Amino acid sequence: MGEPNRSRLLEYTQGPTAAEVPEARRSSLLDYAEATPPPGPSADGRPGPRPGVPPYETAVFVPAHPRYVDATYDDGSPVRVPFIAYELFAHPTDATGTVAFAFTTLEKLVTALGEAQPWVATSLGPLAEGVAEQGVTVLLDPRVAPGQRNWQVADLAAYAREVR
Repeated sequence: MGEPNRSRLLEYTQGPTAAEVPEARRSSLLDYAEATPPPGPSADGRPGPRPGVPPYETAVFVPAHPRYVDATYDDGSPVRVPFIAYELFAHPTDATGTVAFAFTTLEKLVTALGEAQPWVATSLGPLAEGVAEQGVTVLLDPRVAPGQRNWQVADLAAYAREVR
């Protein structure tokens, strides 16, 4: 008691001082991946990864965005069910093929598709297995023609209004 409550709004708008900003920490995900020895043949007899093929658990950044399905609970009340839709692209050399792009760094995704591109991080193995069920392959760190942008900033704003 004794001291009145003081608003912290100005602290948030002015930002913290340099001494108050914590040092950015590196994600532990890469530490775990680097510390794990490459897998050998699996217990069920399947071969390990071929030379030049990233391990199954390699983290990748994939063009994707949220989607929603309006449904109802058993009691009849409405519910909006979210899910993630991977964005698929025409294969650059096979006119009949479809591919999922996967990038080993976020910087490579942004360079290829632009800053407005929505994305998710996932493991390469489950991604490849999931899209293979649909007859789709994964291209890792694909080269995209300069200026090709799938999403623009205005597209993100329109999408956000649409899903609200």
